Parts: sequence; C-alpha cells; structure tokens
Amino acid sequence: MNVRKAVIPAAGFGTRFLPATRSIPKVMIPVLDKPAVHYVVEEASQAGIEHIVFVITHDQEAVGRYFDRLPELEETLQRRGDEAILDEMLKISEMAEISYVYQKQQLGLGHAVLTAKAAVGNEPFAVFLPDDLILNDGPTIGPMIDIFGEYDGSVIAVKEVPDAQISSLGIVDHRPMGDHISEIVGMVEKPSVGEAPSNLAIIGRYVLTPQVFDEIERGRPGALGEIQLTDAIAALLSTQKAYAYQFPGVHFDVGTPVGLLKASVYAALQRGELADGFKDWLREQV
Repeated sequence: MNVRKAVIPAAGFGTRFLPATRSIPKVMIPVLDKPAVHYVVEEASQAGIEHIVFVITHDQEAVGRYFDRLPELEETLQRRGDEAILDEMLKISEMAEISYVYQKQQLGLGHAVLTAKAAVGNEPFAVFLPDDLILNDGPTIGPMIDIFGEYDGSVIAVKEVPDAQISSLGIVDHRPMGDHISEIVGMVEKPSVGEAPSNLAIIGRYVLTPQVFDEIERGRPGALGEIQLTDAIAALLSTQKAYAYQFPGVHFDVGTPVGLLKASVYAALQRGELADGFKDWLREQV
C-alpha cells in the first residue's frame, strides 16, 4: 500500500540546547552542515513520500522556510557559476510538498500527531521523530512501508537498548517472526527495568493506520502526564496487528547535545574531503 504522507512533530522548546534554541528551532541545529530535520525529510522523499506535515508552534516557521525556494541565493549562485551548490539547494526545495499545522499546547507526542489529523485524512501515514537520526544505505522508512503493505498493520522501528535506557523509552513486547520483524503483542511507555517486557525500544519511525487518531482522542494522559502515541497504538492491538522492525544502520539521538555531537563527528568521518584531516585532529585530542 502506498504511503504518501508523513507527520514530523517539531514543536518542542529544545530546552537541552538553550541558549541556541532561543532563536532557532531545535530541529534546525545542524548535524555537521545539515539540520537534523533535513535528514528525515530526505529519508521520507527517498521512500516515495510526497507530502510532509510539520507540527510546529508559532515562531517556528523557519522549519518550513528551509525547504522553500530561495530565489536571491539561487540567482547569486548561478551568477558565480556555483552549479554544484545551486543544484544541491534546488534539491532541498524539491524533496516534498511541505505544510504546517500548529500545536497550541505541548501535551505529548500523541497530541502532536493528533494535531495533524485533518492534514493526513483517512489514509495510512508515516511519523518521523527528527531527534532520531538513522544513517543507513537506504531510507529506514522504506522497508517499513513494505512491511505495512505485506502484513496490513502498523509498523514501528525498534532497536535493542541497555537497561539504563529502558525507563526513558517506549518498550515493546514481541513475538519474533524472522528477518528482523516481530509481531507486537504489547507496548509500554517508559517502564522500569523490572516491568519492561523486553529490551526492544521504540525509535522514532512509524507507519500507522488512520484509526490511531481515534485511539488518541479516546485516550487519557499516560506516562509523565502526557498523551502518548505508544498508548494509542497499544489500544489498537485489540483490533489491528502491529509489527516491530529492527532496522540496520547507525542511530543517534540528536535530541541531546552529546548525541548531536556524536552524529556530527560520525558524519564528518564519512565525508571524504573532511575525514583525513579531522581524523588527525581527533587523534591529537584523545
């Protein structure tokens, strides 16, 4: 089944990155030389997703403007003959159709996704959390869309995590099916280590049915007093199956300063023109 739309919640205050986030949205802080949100929109585009719905608050319109055409910049680059850079800038504005919805109150991830209900409509959709950067040979969401089409159930990206991280993440109870796919039989948001059904944690990629909106609307605040997307998906398990996908590649939580730094270092080490000199400098420092 074709998944045409994706929701990207981007309305957080970014308090971990103050004072930088006094003036720019957290998702616009760069990983090396691209904002974190660039990577997820690029991933969505590579998987054939056509329309991105950003959930933002007021004064965060810079997120959408990043993906607009910039005529003055484009004309300057053309006059200078910087064709390679010009081509790169044009590709940014051509990745997907972009629209915004506003989250007036930040009441949790479930509430943020619900804010996009009218824009998504009655069709399956993807959700990307831009704090979760997954670097892979291909778009992680692509195989998830394929699994959704084959099994006709929601699909959630997961990875094994150490015990120290379990209480800060959503955890799935699962029945392995092979080829990195499991059927989800239960989910719990931010459990203690003793209550966790596994060490498979939810990472910010989802392919969901539109019925999840109804469950979000029916739900009550859960962990941390927030309206949790995990709770809505768990409630759907009584009528729809859901699947966990253990993705390949490298994952960074760029919603923390240390995670962002690690991702930037990793990206620099993969960049041919930067890697050698940067490696030498790193060796000197450590």
